[in-house]
Amino acid sequence: MMTIKQIYDLAIKMGIKNDLRGERAVAKRLKKLNEKYAKLSGEEKADFDKESLVNPYADSRVYCGHPAKPVKRILAGIDIDTGELMLAKELSKIKPIDLVISHHPLGCGLAGLSEVMDLQAEVYAMYGVPIHIAESLIKPRIAEVSRSVSGSNHNKTVDAAKLLGLSLMSLHTAADNLVANFLKKYVEKNKSKIEIVGDLVKLLKEIPEYQEACKIKAGPSIFAGSKEKRTGKIALTEITGGTSGSKDVYEKLSNAGIGTIVGMHMQEQWKNEAEKAHLSVVIAGHMSSDSLGMNLFLDELEKRGIEVLTCSGLIRISRNKKRK
Repeated sequence: MMTIKQIYDLAIKMGIKNDLRGERAVAKRLKKLNEKYAKLSGEEKADFDKESLVNPYADSRVYCGHPAKPVKRILAGIDIDTGELMLAKELSKIKPIDLVISHHPLGCGLAGLSEVMDLQAEVYAMYGVPIHIAESLIKPRIAEVSRSVSGSNHNKTVDAAKLLGLSLMSLHTAADNLVANFLKKYVEKNKSKIEIVGDLVKLLKEIPEYQEACKIKAGPSIFAGSKEKRTGKIALTEITGGTSGSKDVYEKLSNAGIGTIVGMHMQEQWKNEAEKAHLSVVIAGHMSSDSLGMNLFLDELEKRGIEVLTCSGLIRISRNKKRK
């Protein structure tokens, strides 16, 4: 049986292991942050997010619930709000729900969403954009996202969970790293089957979560380019790192030799800039991609004897069970 803390620690460990930057790079950043913290004054340390010294993903946090609480049954969803918490309370009348897991961040996790976005600069660099340019492009976007979430009612759902006596956590970038790494390996493994954009879309549709999404008209689609256009080099730049990055990066990616980018979702302005840079854009799907990342984690909980229930758009596919 696992405790809340053990579940949380496992999620962060898996997130680091699957981080596109590599485990060593993440460990190096944590070391530097710990060194910086050690030099702070007492007053500065008081306001410091000490959890960031061991967890590099500010949008993945435990909000309420005793760390040592044993967990036998969980309810997981893409977005958890008061409605889902009330559902958990009702389900607990039949059999206790010991922990609710949201994919999208809440509370201090939502407030800290912009803090994970520097990951994107290093992913851009991995695909050939000089790091000094990548950092210059992502910096104003990080500030924009920070301002955009600053007015949110961050603790609304957390407060509801506390009143209902429920334990609550979110796993955002920690889970997004799982799907990013999964898709990167999947595309690389099948690169001999991919010549045109249509081939890439067809390949994505072979993944169970995307198959299910197709049934509700939310499957992989082409946002920019056409199915007959050659893909060129494929980059997984729009999967992890908090939220949409800089729309000014597409020209740099194109100049670095990228022909197609794969993402979860994309706004119209970003799509227009990608087209100007002659890039093809394949959007795998938001809820389906989030589900894939969460499923890869939930499978590990199942292996450890935890019963998993899902809600709120999470397409549950267990890779522990044989599919027909």
